[in-house]
Parts: sequence; C-alpha cells; structure tokens
Amino acid sequence: MRIGVISDTHVQTIEDVPLSILKAMEDVDLIIHAGDITERAVLEGLREIGEVKAVHGNMDSGELKRMLPDRRTIDIGEKQIGLIHGSGGPWGMAERVRPLFGEVDVIIFGHSHLSFNEYIRGTLMFNPGRARDSFGILTIDKEIKAEILRA
Repeated sequence: MRIGVISDTHVQTIEDVPLSILKAMEDVDLIIHAGDITERAVLEGLREIGEVKAVHGNMDSGELKRMLPDRRTIDIGEKQIGLIHGSGGPWGMAERVRPLFGEVDVIIFGHSHLSFNEYIRGTLMFNPGRARDSFGILTIDKEIKAEILRA
C-alpha cells in the first residue's frame, strides 16, 4: 500500500495546498494528515482526492477538533501506524510522542514543521514536515519504506 502523508497545511482552502502535493496524493491508496489542517474545507478537498485518515492539531478549527480525534491507530495489513499531531517545542518531539503508543510499526506526527524519518527503539518515527515545504510517502508491504519529498 502506498500512503501519502502530510501535516501542518495551515491553509483555508484546498487550492492553497501546493499543487505538487495534491498531484502526489492522486497516486496513493490512502492519505494520512497529522493535524493542523486548519479548516474543514481542506479536509473535504482531500477527501475528494481519496480516503483520508486524520487527527486534529492545535491550530485546527473547533469544528475539526470535534470531528477528529487527537490520536489514533491505523491498521494496514499486518502493520500498525500510530497517528498524532504532537505538542510543545519542536526539539525532541519524536522522543515525546514515542511513549504515547505501545507496540506499533510507525508513528506519524507533525507540529514541529521539521521533517523526521528515523527509527527510535524499533519504531519508525515519521514527520513529513510542514506541507508548504515537504510531504511524505510510505510504502507498506512486508517492509516499510519511507521517504520525504520536497513540495
């Protein structure tokens, strides 16, 4: 399965999301958004492209905070993904969110606006960075391949 991963879009409409990201999302099986979508119109625009799994972030509208959980777990075949936005300062974010999930294969997070793609204690910690700058592609089969691409 090929998954498009974005976070921290911080825009009002889907048209404000970089075109390179929108085009890339057309070629994935699932879109994961790690929060700070900002407005429902952006979420709905992504849903027009494909299936979306998302959590809310600290900058999301009250409507999105009521619609979306603050964290969730997603099963992809035999692999499990933890999804959370994150909080606090940008440094050490991966270490702070890692204990919030048990045994999962990947934890996707955002908030810091800094891309991150490293293993911590056997779990891939993946932050696609701020959508204005970058996004991610996860390919999940027997193995997990993760890459961060410039927007």
